[in-house]
Amino acid sequence: MPELEAAVSLALEAGEVLREGFRRGGFLGMRGTAKGLTTPYDLKSDRLLVEGLSSRYPGHNLWTEETGLVERGSEFTWVVDPLDGTTNFASGNPLFCVSLALLRRGEPLLGVTFLPVLGELFLAERGRGAFLERTDTGERTPIRVSQVEELSGAYLYSCEGSETDRERTGRIVGTLYPRVRDLRKLGSAGVEAAWVACGRGDAYAATALQPWDVAASVLLVEEAGGKVTDFRGRGWRPERMDLIFSNGRLHGKLVQLLAGL
Repeated sequence: MPELEAAVSLALEAGEVLREGFRRGGFLGMRGTAKGLTTPYDLKSDRLLVEGLSSRYPGHNLWTEETGLVERGSEFTWVVDPLDGTTNFASGNPLFCVSLALLRRGEPLLGVTFLPVLGELFLAERGRGAFLERTDTGERTPIRVSQVEELSGAYLYSCEGSETDRERTGRIVGTLYPRVRDLRKLGSAGVEAAWVACGRGDAYAATALQPWDVAASVLLVEEAGGKVTDFRGRGWRPERMDLIFSNGRLHGKLVQLLAGL
């Protein structure tokens, strides 16, 4: 699908912008509140992606974290996060990414997540599987979720997205942590979900996620053989913000634990 290759090309370009900025560093003093942080490189990446998508697909809607929703009356919408994991980026932590997804009437058709410092490009197209391409070699290989079936043996990721209720976050962590092998927080929804897709983790539970945080990841995990729902077991929609990404085998157990939280 030509849109996938266009998304890959733009993600690589935006990733190079971020990689250059990351090497320069110097953003720790700008941190402020972690959830509200924006660096000049968020904006540079956003501008590159908005201009690139608008020139290639002028009739498509566009929805980015920095620009907001540009409604053009199309059934197709690009959902873009120009820099997911901004606090990581500003702190010198390489776990951040660029993500792009194309939705048709709210359903993801393709998703791309690029970790520019690690040189890892995750991509998926509906019905055609999920892949990891290493940009240093150009090798593109299929990825699959893990085979872990019991929570006691599972590595889970978690984050609170834009959630401000720390007591609720504490209840979720307190519910999950005693039941799993380990609970980890990487600081980027796109990275955490991508690592579930390739089996580096077994599930990811997060609250108050925005569509641009996860639109690409939903298809990536599903095409890798996993499952994505909200805490009540309902399939992903852009308006649903509390989400579970899993290898599928653990999903029912996680829904049972999180449905009331």
